[in-house]
Formats: sequence, structure tokens, C-alpha cells
Amino acid sequence: MAAIELNNLSQTAKLNPKTKPELGLVCITVDKQVRFRTMTRTYYLKLNLTQREAALQEIYQHNLQRLHDALSFCEANKIRLYRMSSALFPLSDIEDEIGANILETMSADLSKIGAKAQQLNIRMVLHPDQYVVLSSDSPKVVETSIKILARHARNLDLLGLPCSPWSLMNIHGGKSQRSQQLVKVISELPTNIKNRLTLENDEYAYSAAEILAVCQQAQIPMVFDAHHHICHEKLDSYNHPSTEAMFYAARETWTHPDWQLVHISNGEQTFNDRKHSDLITAMPNIYHQAPWIEIEAKQKEVAISHLRSWWVMGQ
Repeated sequence: MAAIELNNLSQTAKLNPKTKPELGLVCITVDKQVRFRTMTRTYYLKLNLTQREAALQEIYQHNLQRLHDALSFCEANKIRLYRMSSALFPLSDIEDEIGANILETMSADLSKIGAKAQQLNIRMVLHPDQYVVLSSDSPKVVETSIKILARHARNLDLLGLPCSPWSLMNIHGGKSQRSQQLVKVISELPTNIKNRLTLENDEYAYSAAEILAVCQQAQIPMVFDAHHHICHEKLDSYNHPSTEAMFYAARETWTHPDWQLVHISNGEQTFNDRKHSDLITAMPNIYHQAPWIEIEAKQKEVAISHLRSWWVMGQ
């Protein structure tokens, strides 16, 4: 891992948040209050055009109501960060454009959701699926990836969410050793995609230092994931000096440092296990300095409540 000296970072990066970190809910709840419907592409293609439209109309209306419920759940549980499901509007990027056209007709309903989030001061973000690979050596894969991002960006526009990293779309670096390809593709993205795009380090292809370099060149924010970092570097503690160094280095990539978002998960069986555990029982000390933390644990809202009981309250 490339060395990053803490004393070389600007003092403005070392913020002391006035409030405790906001812990974010990822997509659904354990108690089934927040759930979304979907449909497979295989099943969809068996339907005629009229059936397709009716099916997607029903699913989108259902999921939009569940998204409203998710915001209500967050309000009731004092959660101010919510990651929307990337499958919120399934098949809306398919070639027949039926789903895309339905969403346009639903624009008034979608905008009410964004207004509700703003009213409740809840930050809504997105993590597109693993099929988005901007660093692929296949032009077709890159083209498809951009199309997926464009659809998500349009959905965020319809929701009335800001065209900025406040309402970010976070992806991984993708194919390893393709940093310059990644920078080039990002530089050519439409503004409603690029202005929301963030990159996250992973366990395999891109270390924290490597994804940091891409973010610096592409001039987009970095979402630091401490668990991916310790897995990639084979560390035995979240409090290894490199974790703090990478946290502060990532903060430098955010134009608004108080918008910095990080991820946390714990290993299921062992510390370095890549599979997520039910709860979060270990946290990096430096994360007390994080304004926004997505909690990637299987028990969702239960994990947030547990983390509040022993970690947030212990600040």
C-alpha cells in the first residue's frame, strides 16, 4: 500500500464534527416493513407489450409507496441516511423503454418523495449493482454501464434529489489495473452522472490507495470502506495507522468534507472474513470523525440500534 503521511494532510481535513456520526440504513429492514418487489428479465420478456406495461406500472407504484414508507421508518428511528435499492425500478433501463416512459409519467409522484426527504432532512444515496464496470476492456460493457448510470441519474432527477455527491451514486473500480481507463471514462460522463459519482475501495481489484489516486485524478469523492481496506491489506485491526491515514486522505477528495460518507461492515466468521456479519461489534476509532456511515450488516436497523448503544453513546 502506498504510504500516506497524516502530517502532509491539510488541517482543514481533520474536522471535529459538532454532532455524532449519522448511521445509515441500507435498502431494507429486517422486520419487513421496508421491502420492494422486482421482476426478472426472463419473465418480463415472456410478456406482451401490454402486459409488460401493466406489470411494471404496478411494481413501480408499489415500490414508490415502500420508498415513502422507508423515509417514514427512518424518521421514526432518527435515521438521517438511507441507501435506496438499485433495483427500486426494475427493468427501467431495458431496450423497449416501457419502464423509462412509465417513470416519466410518474414524475409528480417521484418528486414528492424527494420533497419528503428534504423536509425530513434525510440524505438519500444509491449504490448501483456490480454490472457497472467503467474500467472494463470491453466497450460494450462500458456502454452498458454508462446506460445503467444514466438511468439511475434520471431517477434521482425525477425524485428531485440534488445533482451532487449529497445524493451520490457509489460504485467500485471494477477491472483491476485499469486506473487510467477509469479516469478517462469518468471524465467524459454527462454532468448529471459525474456530479453524483463516487468510487469505493474493494477487497480485490482496487486498494484504498489505488482508488484514492483515481478519485484525485477524476476529481470525484472517495467513499472509504474500512473493512474492504483491512481485507485487502490483510490487517488485524481497524485501528492500523493506514486506516486513519486513508480516512483523512479520502476526506480531502470531498469538496464538502461534512458530506464525507464511509462504509463499515464486520467479518461474519473471522475479522478478515469478507462476508458481512449480523451486527457491528468492532469499529475504527477514526470513524468517530465520520459525518456519515453506511452500516452494511445483515441485521440492518437492529445493527444500527446496537451500534448506537455501545459505540455512538460511548463517544
